[in-house]
Formats: sequence, structure tokens, C-alpha cells
Amino acid sequence: MPERTVVVASSVGLHARPAALFSQAAAQASVPIVLTSAAGRSVNAASILGVLSLGIDHGERVTLSSEAPGADPALDALVALLERDLDEE
Repeated sequence: MPERTVVVASSVGLHARPAALFSQAAAQASVPIVLTSAAGRSVNAASILGVLSLGIDHGERVTLSSEAPGADPALDALVALLERDLDEE
């Protein structure tokens, strides 16, 4: 199963606007993506409420994964998104 680990760069973590941008991008991916917090809780990355429920802060490590074939490009795109400060854009 392909997966990526990334440090969240947004200054407020995955809250409000960054969470919305991330979950929208995950929903547009061609494969289902799972977001797992450092505490081990997992949610559907396309669910804004799920993403917000994890309470992910700036600098926290998260893991993105998918069991779908061909998930690597979608995972790479979401990692690139999380590596940016989405509050500054």
C-alpha cells in the first residue's frame, strides 16, 4: 500500500481554510485517500469534518495512504499541498 509521511507546514495546522483546501484536493483525487495523525487516528482525507476532528497542528507529522492502484500521483500532490503554508496563500 503506497503511503507518504509529511510534516504539516500551515501555521495553524489543518484547521479551517487549510483543512478545507486539503479535503477538497483529496476529494478531487482519482483514488480514496486516508489521513492518519501522529496519534494513530485515521479518517477519509476527503471529509472536512474528519480532517478537522484530528486536530492536527503546525509541525505535526501525518501519513497519507491509499490501497487503490495508481495512488502515487495523488499522494504526491497532497504531500506537496501539505508542505506549503496554506494560510499564507
